[in-house]
Amino acid sequence: MYRSMPTEPTRDGSPADTGDSVVTLDQVPRWSDTEVRWSSEHKGDDSNFPSSHFPDPLASASTSENGSNGMVSRFPVDHEINSKVYLWRGNPWNIEVDAVVNSTNENMDEAHSSPGLHAAAGPGLAEECATLGGCRTGMAKMTSAHELPARKVIHTVGPKYAVKYHTAAENALSHCYRSCLELLIENGLRSIAMGCIYTESKNYPREPAAHVAIRTVRRFLEKQKDKITAIVFCTTTSTDTEIYKRLLPLYFPRDKHEEEVAISKLPADVGDENGETVIDERKIRIKPLPNAKKTEPKPSQVSNDLPLSEVGLARRNPSYLDTYLDPAFMSLIKDPDQRRKEQWEKAAQAQSGWNCAKMLGYGNLGGPPLSAAEEYSLHSRYLAKANSTNLSEIAEMKIVYRGGIDSEGRPVMVVVGAHFLLRCLDLERFIMYVVKEFEPIGQKPYSIVYFHSAASLQPQPDLGWMRRLQQILGRKHQRNLHAIYILHPTFGLKAAIFALQMFVDNMVWKKVVYVDRLLQLFRYVPREQLTIPDFVFQHDLEVNGGKGLIVDPRTKYVYQRP
Repeated sequence: MYRSMPTEPTRDGSPADTGDSVVTLDQVPRWSDTEVRWSSEHKGDDSNFPSSHFPDPLASASTSENGSNGMVSRFPVDHEINSKVYLWRGNPWNIEVDAVVNSTNENMDEAHSSPGLHAAAGPGLAEECATLGGCRTGMAKMTSAHELPARKVIHTVGPKYAVKYHTAAENALSHCYRSCLELLIENGLRSIAMGCIYTESKNYPREPAAHVAIRTVRRFLEKQKDKITAIVFCTTTSTDTEIYKRLLPLYFPRDKHEEEVAISKLPADVGDENGETVIDERKIRIKPLPNAKKTEPKPSQVSNDLPLSEVGLARRNPSYLDTYLDPAFMSLIKDPDQRRKEQWEKAAQAQSGWNCAKMLGYGNLGGPPLSAAEEYSLHSRYLAKANSTNLSEIAEMKIVYRGGIDSEGRPVMVVVGAHFLLRCLDLERFIMYVVKEFEPIGQKPYSIVYFHSAASLQPQPDLGWMRRLQQILGRKHQRNLHAIYILHPTFGLKAAIFALQMFVDNMVWKKVVYVDRLLQLFRYVPREQLTIPDFVFQHDLEVNGGKGLIVDPRTKYVYQRP
């Protein structure tokens, strides 16, 4: 499919690929070897490129030299790092490197991946992606490259962009690039080609995204340059190409001239040591002691006490440190001790409010509700632990397992209550197993089938444990849950469900559908889509007296009596 061919220059003189030809790193120029200063004359070649909107940071030397005012560069010249950076106009998967990056969605499907990648890699790539269980925003997963010249494909999910969530989107995008590079090193690979991870469908502005991408790579190379030989920035449009040409000198200056220009041209916030956005409201603040005398900071301590991104500003304005002692500035965030005290008071109030549930034998339902961020963090910790733990003994118990689809095409998860042996089950390990099993299907609408047949003979967990499990699964699972079909419910179970509706979550437990007979269940979930234990058939015959039912002993199919 691929053939080795020489590259052809584009209108602006930068090299580009010619289709399905294999491009080696020798054919891609290093950033350090490029000596052309990209000016507005190049931008005028493309009528679709608004040159007035993208001023050239290297156009005026006099302005930059006068504007540095002795400020220290936040991205000094580093020839070793520059030698590892490449800029390429074309698709990354045509380059012969260790890994290429695919920008995809959480389901990792072909329709939302980088255009053309799956077609070039062959059908095997989509088949392998389908086995990975999706990917979270900001994270990365690796597959084989199949028919591509590269050895591996690293898939990552870029964030959606909204102005009011600008900081969150920036940090998520930065984490995309960093996750790809970390995965590269973890697998012993040394070269990577990455396109623009942001997509038009997610409304991420091109230039801010390029700032995030370039500065994240720069910060990563500062720490791991010995483990990486090449990082190729790939662009597929003239707009992206020109943006990268203008921004690369700011973060990867090739000489002192570019370094001095970058001091005045870089944005105020260039992130922390990892390239992530710095949020002033989350900085640690130290209040002065009462009646403490105000002292001027020593000039020699400026560079040691301040982060590198603030050194230049402090030198221009010695009163910069005064803002950290301003009571109005320090009051943006409550004192941590005061905040913790308020949390304890809320927990105490909630605990006293749920005493009635505990007295009724439903368990401890106390504690304040978790925020969305706390639920996400809790779910992530359990999922990460589950993915690194052998839970085969839980799987063999067949308490929870995957079914087929319901009558409307939603995936089904099956729960068998009689298999829940509380006395010999490690509940923490069971929670990890549940989180791992529900993760692939919980991204879209799904249903649960619960066989309560003969489950009343076994002790069951209390509602406090159910509340904790629901918090760990998170709000996405609760939102995507379509229905819980409960077969052979008892009066005790219905009372417990009513308590869950009253004390835990009315929205989720209102989705319960009680089913008395198997034939009624099959209206919602076809028989062939379920693996049903034998004792469930027997229990159904005993409870309903066999009225109107015939069970095929060989196939276990249930038929209506003629």
